Amino acid sequence: MKLKQNMAMLMFFVLLMGSVPFSVYATDETRRQLEEAEQERNKTQNELDATRDDLNGLNEQKNSLQGTLDDLNTKLSQIGDNLTELEDKIANKEDEIEKTNEKIDIANKDLEEAIAVKDALYEAMKKQIQFMYEESDYLYLDMVFSCKNLADLVNRNDYIEQLSAYEARKLQEYADTQAKIEEIAKGLEADKSILEMDREELNSYRAQAIAEQSRVSGLVSNASRSLANTADQISDAEAKAKAYEDDIKEQEENISELRAKLEEELRMAELAAQSSWRDISEVSFAEGDRYLLANLIYCEAGGEPYEGQIAVGAVVMNRVLSSVYPNTIVGVIYQSGQFSPVASGRLALALAEGKATKRCYDAADEVMAGKTNVGNCVYFRTPIDGITPKYRIGGHIFY
Repeated sequence: MKLKQNMAMLMFFVLLMGSVPFSVYATDETRRQLEEAEQERNKTQNELDATRDDLNGLNEQKNSLQGTLDDLNTKLSQIGDNLTELEDKIANKEDEIEKTNEKIDIANKDLEEAIAVKDALYEAMKKQIQFMYEESDYLYLDMVFSCKNLADLVNRNDYIEQLSAYEARKLQEYADTQAKIEEIAKGLEADKSILEMDREELNSYRAQAIAEQSRVSGLVSNASRSLANTADQISDAEAKAKAYEDDIKEQEENISELRAKLEEELRMAELAAQSSWRDISEVSFAEGDRYLLANLIYCEAGGEPYEGQIAVGAVVMNRVLSSVYPNTIVGVIYQSGQFSPVASGRLALALAEGKATKRCYDAADEVMAGKTNVGNCVYFRTPIDGITPKYRIGGHIFY
């Protein structure tokens, strides 16, 4: 009897020694992986912080360049407005010069006419004086003998004197008119010279404005290129930061999973012996369970082979059958923190739009009828170091 008791104790210690190292090893290995994952996450976080610092500097540079570019564009716009104003002024000067030329042409024409009339009158008076000088004796005798009386003689003499005075006065008027027109023409020429000087000055301003416009346009082009280059650098830095953020997110997920795994290893070891399972015949399905399950399969394994879709559905049904999890499809799927499409909103969108395919519905029908190709596995995920799966189907592991 005592020998049997000793043998039983020996077997107990053998079993104890055989089980403890495995449990301790699994927990220590998970802790080691967790520490390494946290170190890698911290390294990535430092790189992300450095990239964000670079990004802040680039954004400041971009803002400065944008301010410079805005100022240059404002100046360029002002130069354009000045050029337009100068062009209008030059056009007005050209119009004034053209009108002055027309006035000068009219004045010159009037002057030519006045000179011609004055010269003609002058020539006529010269001939008249010459005739009177050469024929004066005859004219006077004729005038005396042809007069009827002394009064007639006096009147004819007055007429001749008045005619001579009139012709002399008209000659002076034409001479005065000629002088006045010449003065007007001279004034118009002076005005034209001033207008042409104004036009040349405006043309000089326009040339300076065009040169300044060209210079500022060059600065705008350089600033635009610098801004575009900075924008490219910002885009690259943002992409780099996004990649770091994605890495950190993935590393955080890995850390969370390792922490959960560590806790799960300890918890499941206690629950494993206590868990009981129902038969599929004991499950009552509610209206909408098939639609809900098919759309979850679509979100989790829409791109997986059909066997992978059945496997994901089987995990859900295994949880429904296990006493450790909720006993309904709705309860299992919406249990906090279990299925990522629930938290991200992808499942809600799939349900709203009815995204599930016929294969997803077929997979849901099969697992709801009791089919499983992953045994009693209640977990699945993409492959990760530290987890030895019971099954590997498509892009998922099951355990």
